[in-house]
Amino acid sequence: MKYAVNLWEPGNVFRNFANVFPGVFDSEAPEAARSPKVDVFDDGGNFVVSAELPGVSREDFDIDVKDNRLTIKGEKKLENKTEKEGYLRVERSYGLFERSFFLDDNIDKENIQAEYKDGVLRLTLPRKQDEPSKKIEVN
Repeated sequence: MKYAVNLWEPGNVFRNFANVFPGVFDSEAPEAARSPKVDVFDDGGNFVVSAELPGVSREDFDIDVKDNRLTIKGEKKLENKTEKEGYLRVERSYGLFERSFFLDDNIDKENIQAEYKDGVLRLTLPRKQDEPSKKIEVN
């Protein structure tokens, strides 16, 4: 009598899962492709969010802050829909996109600045100035 021995390998679990749910680990899935890629860094006095929005007109996206949440949302439109029939391959993504970030309480939300140039959105999020401590006299 022969017995089959299957060694458990963690990688096989993900391969089998991916076979059952194709595209789940694919970074080119439509939602992942439409979500803007960002760099976030601290320049010493501000936090800076730099987001790639290639092919998106300034009129086609909005930025808003509500309840400590900064949201960039908009739509990347297909340039010429009538020529789509002749396309041999379409890899660029089109459609609605949205990306949100939770802001710390030390961000001065009233003075956030936005600049858009060459398909790159740069948001400068200034820190609130530390309020000087006040000494309280005890009577």
